[in-house]
Amino acid sequence: MSPQSSTPRYTVPGLSTKEGGRLIDVLRMRLHALNDLALTLKHIHWNVTGPHFIAVHEMLDPQTLAVRDMADGAAERISALGGVPQGTAGVLVDERTWDDYAVGRADAIAHLGALDLVYTGIIEDHRKAAAKAASVDPVTEDLLIEHLRSLEQFQWFVRAHLENSAGALSTADVSSEKQAAQAAGPAKNIPAKKTANARRVGKKAAPAKRAR
Repeated sequence: MSPQSSTPRYTVPGLSTKEGGRLIDVLRMRLHALNDLALTLKHIHWNVTGPHFIAVHEMLDPQTLAVRDMADGAAERISALGGVPQGTAGVLVDERTWDDYAVGRADAIAHLGALDLVYTGIIEDHRKAAAKAASVDPVTEDLLIEHLRSLEQFQWFVRAHLENSAGALSTADVSSEKQAAQAAGPAKNIPAKKTANARRVGKKAAPAKRAR
């Protein structure tokens, strides 16, 4: 179910309520994406296996905490703009345009292959959201840019485990999380499970990435 556009009764000084409503709609899906990302990171944290277990297990906790802070910032900005941040699991599932993360218990590097696609999707759609905000409100744009700075660093941490000596990523040219996990880690460790759609904010038919 797609979120319904709504105009707040009031918003921050210098913006019209119509502009505030546009920003609330942009941030609403960013909030869902960040909340989902935090849950996904914890899911991976609990389900990594293999010789890289402790390194990946411990790498993900600081990322989870940072993403939760990003979600809090997005929610508080929605409130400041006069909107109502929706943080319940039911609303997230109803309004999101993507399926659950596709990998269960698996090799740590396989999980990082799938997580690389997750970060690609959320970063691309965060950039689109920042571009939309830029024409309306530099404060909201700045918030999203701040998120991007950390999200892109986190993806760099992930990709450092996926890059070979020639500088190529093992996940290059894959189109789903399951494929990325198989390309990055031992295929025998990847459980048979429905592959999630790649995009996080696009239509469900788009398989290229987990955009959020």
